[in-house]
Amino acid sequence: MVESDMRRHKITFLPMDRVCFTDGDENLLEVAMKYGVHINSSCGGNASCGKCRVKIVEGAVYSKDNTNISEDEYKAGMRLACKTSARSDIVVEIPLESQIDRTALRRKRYVPQILSVADIGSLVKGVEVEPVVSKIYIELPEPSMQDNISDADRLLREIRRRYRIDDISVDFKIIKGLAKALRDAGWRITVTIAFTKTGYKIIDIEPGNKEDKNYSIVIDIGTTTICGQLLDLADCSLPGQDDSPENRLDTCTIAETSDYNAQISYGDDVISRIMYSQKKGGLKRLGEAVKGTISKVIKELLEIGKVDMNHVSHVVFTGNTIMTHLFLGIDPKYIMLSPYTPVFSIIPSLYVEQVGIDVNEHAYVYIYPCVSSYVGGDIVAGVMGSGISKSGKTVLYVDVGTNGEMALGNSDWLMCASCSAGPAFEGGGIKFGMRAGKGAIEQVKINPLTFEPMVLTIGRLKPIGICGSGLIDIIAEFMIAGLIDRNGKFSRDLKTERLREGDGDYEYVLCYAKDTQINRDIVVTEADIDNLIRTKAAVFAGCITLVESAGLTLDDVEMLIIAGGFGHYIDIEKAQTIGLLPELPAERFVFVGNGSLLGARLMSMSKSCFLEAERIAKMMTNIELSDNNRFMEEYVAAMFLPHTNEKAFPGVIARLNEKGRG
Repeated sequence: MVESDMRRHKITFLPMDRVCFTDGDENLLEVAMKYGVHINSSCGGNASCGKCRVKIVEGAVYSKDNTNISEDEYKAGMRLACKTSARSDIVVEIPLESQIDRTALRRKRYVPQILSVADIGSLVKGVEVEPVVSKIYIELPEPSMQDNISDADRLLREIRRRYRIDDISVDFKIIKGLAKALRDAGWRITVTIAFTKTGYKIIDIEPGNKEDKNYSIVIDIGTTTICGQLLDLADCSLPGQDDSPENRLDTCTIAETSDYNAQISYGDDVISRIMYSQKKGGLKRLGEAVKGTISKVIKELLEIGKVDMNHVSHVVFTGNTIMTHLFLGIDPKYIMLSPYTPVFSIIPSLYVEQVGIDVNEHAYVYIYPCVSSYVGGDIVAGVMGSGISKSGKTVLYVDVGTNGEMALGNSDWLMCASCSAGPAFEGGGIKFGMRAGKGAIEQVKINPLTFEPMVLTIGRLKPIGICGSGLIDIIAEFMIAGLIDRNGKFSRDLKTERLREGDGDYEYVLCYAKDTQINRDIVVTEADIDNLIRTKAAVFAGCITLVESAGLTLDDVEMLIIAGGFGHYIDIEKAQTIGLLPELPAERFVFVGNGSLLGARLMSMSKSCFLEAERIAKMMTNIELSDNNRFMEEYVAAMFLPHTNEKAFPGVIARLNEKGRG
């Protein structure tokens, strides 16, 4: 592709005279979605439905596939928007059946600030890259009659002399095989040194120079999903320290993968899993299930990164308090019983074999400290990873997953809370729900005149299901188009074949079977909508209660950070339309994706962050929501679209009234 093809082009959509711009190689359907221009599409941008036809009136374009366009139509300028990109400034005419009202088209849309890993330096400052586990190569002098001190003392003496490390010891596990290891290696060895709160500890001895083979794995143990990353610690730094591409944290991460937590077979939420753990053999089965998933994720990371498991020096785990207990095989019974006490908040560093994970037996394990029964290490990691504990601004951090966990504060004070949100945003409890992945419906627009959808999927493949951000889009579009009332019930008298009665429940057909990979109609049911309303009500009520507990209002929140797997891209306006996010100015929102992994990376890369994690956990004041009357009042009020209190969402109500949907 020539360089001139990639420059910024102006696209004018007719007949509404909507001017848009494209950077790079976006297709016309993607540009239209970004700017709020409606073009019918049911196949997720895969060219199979043939509904996204547009006419090129002026300018040059490139089309990859025109299977559903006849030769005469092609000569007349017809193209498929999902397979056509601009190669100059162009004018595009959209067929009448895909048009929507001009008011919505001309409203300015704000593209939210989405932070990549490379942007983390803008939030985290003053962090030095000094891995919590390091490798050093040493050539030891051989023993002699004049120098016949013990092997362990010989090793420690040399390390202290060369590296000025005084508070260091040799782990007993290593001492047992030390004599043979030193002599077999000819006294030329690589020493793996772990940093702990009590000092440095030698945890492994390898022959030869292996300094460049220092890898770590960071794991977020989610209630629904286990996410992991493989880091190369031998050559990496934090972003902002060096602008060159090879010295950025995003290149330090050499592999990333995730999988469903096998514990979901025993219950969707943490309470159901605690209850299952009380059955005979339940705790053991839950532990084996989550460890099985973690081992699978680790194996896949090593395969993707082409790294030998023996070169993994340590693993950092984060997770909510219940998941951490179950992972370690510790009974979480009293977490769900008043006064809601966990067995532990802080776990000392330990060997990987002590937790039963299949990786290098000498690898060390670090587990993020928890705060309370329902605010775990994942939130502590998120607070660190997003820089809240060093910020001068008042920041609200919201991790939207199966549990709605949130933190509020800055460098001077921190408060936190948690509520059971349910797995809707991670695909659970939704008929065609799925986690974000290729083929997941992530963006939707619905024509309010024809009720026809415009659908985009991750990877632009035929749809498989609906992920969290897609579900938010869908319910918001239902509201805007008048398909549902503010109780979440479908309007039964609308003239559209897409609205039908299913198995005792009304449903909307988002994609017909022929346009999907699963050869089934993908539908959204009233039960799905009910599940989403419960989830969004819990999250919003939690935010309000936490902010009010600090003696503040939402207007006092200077930055709102959204974390969680589904939050990698979410339309702010749509989330506010359904009442999930408070109606704050869009520029205050920042998305960090998996904030838990951000913090886990920092702990792996920095001794100071390892120590900082415990300080953050201890400074966070927990607000218990399980028996909080104010939370229950807010929850009930939020069981409405967008909210019972219209004054909380004036912009949303104004837009709905404008369309006669209020």
